Amino acid sequence: MRISVIGCGYLGAVHAASMAKLGHDVVGIDVDQAKISELTSGRAPFFEPGLPELLTESIASGRLSFSTDMADAAGADVHFVCVGTPQRKGEYAADLRFVDAAFSSLAPYLKPGNVVVGKSTVPVGTAARLAEGLQESAPEAILVWNPEFLREGHAVQDTLTPDRFVYGVPNGDPGTSAVAALDEVYATPLSTGTPRLVVDYATAELVKTAANSFLATKISFINAMAEVCDAAGADVTALADAIGMDDRIGRKFLNAGVGFGGGCLPKDIRAFMARAGELGADQALTFLREVDTINMRRRTRVVEMTREICGGSLMGKRVTILGAAFKPDSDDVRDSPALSAAAQMQLQGATVTVTDPEALSNAKGRFPELGYEPITENAIERAHALVLLTEWKEYRALDPRTVGALVTEKNIIDGRNVLDSAAWREAGWNFKGMGRP
Repeated sequence: MRISVIGCGYLGAVHAASMAKLGHDVVGIDVDQAKISELTSGRAPFFEPGLPELLTESIASGRLSFSTDMADAAGADVHFVCVGTPQRKGEYAADLRFVDAAFSSLAPYLKPGNVVVGKSTVPVGTAARLAEGLQESAPEAILVWNPEFLREGHAVQDTLTPDRFVYGVPNGDPGTSAVAALDEVYATPLSTGTPRLVVDYATAELVKTAANSFLATKISFINAMAEVCDAAGADVTALADAIGMDDRIGRKFLNAGVGFGGGCLPKDIRAFMARAGELGADQALTFLREVDTINMRRRTRVVEMTREICGGSLMGKRVTILGAAFKPDSDDVRDSPALSAAAQMQLQGATVTVTDPEALSNAKGRFPELGYEPITENAIERAHALVLLTEWKEYRALDPRTVGALVTEKNIIDGRNVLDSAAWREAGWNFKGMGRP
């Protein structure tokens, strides 16, 4: 099929390259000339494993191109809208300016029978509003809401072999031509058994926000248990293992630590609360305020632990932060717990050095006042405390005896509970985990 992808950020670039991999002719559209130039050259403007290779392959096949001109979308049969929906400044609500602008710019180029597919994460009710607008500007085009479920670091895999498809269509009618069009787009993964759900617009929009809210709740639940474990002298990791054996609960997302960040979970749960308030259902989601509060409190807690391990004060102490990205296999530092904690430590008088395999450039843009060092050994040298806040494989594999020869004091905080505490203690380290005795 002929496909356009409007918005070539994280979601759009991965989606465009993946659709070309599935055999479609794809054009990616974005207003950012620098981004389009990079993508046209086969370079990803962000770090995502597997994407550079996929871009190179898809461009070489002749099935993938990029442009800044919306007119180049005119020949497509299916148009995917993949623009961002950041949090509004000073508010919890989502900023829909980019979504609205994308639809307004695309409308003049729509032809009868075209299918417009929204993939951006939006507040419930947005699709119905946009569908009304399309009825005026392009009455013979059909809107479908098809939420994405990508995990950063696994986005290519999650696009090519997703665990489910959700189509939001008018009245949830599975017989509409738009369903057939999307089935053709996704024919390859559907043929291998990927389940497909056809629902109404509102349900499709809620699927993404509800899923993210559930995951955030599960993470904050185990972090709340970590606080109780700290008070009781229990081990939150063993606790998580035990309750995770209950198949009603499961072990995934029960990893206590410094909490979640990134460009999705924090903003999505806040936008969900804001939208529920607009609908008069705010009391249904008041628990999400505590989820958010617990998550933010973990950042403060890791700062307190670092101060304690340094003898009660961070003044004049050299602290090395292992990891800047909000998660491994990503260079995304949006709402990064690591950088938030690093900034707090610096404000308390520490000399902070941040290291990360991929995210330092983005980190410098957000926190230019912090110190940065790309080489792990150099960052660690002469430190009074190490604080692991992003669980990159190379940090998990650090040898405590080798590292011990580089530092001034053998103090380490495991903010992700991924290190072998016994091995580090045996090597003479003062080791502290989160919610672990």
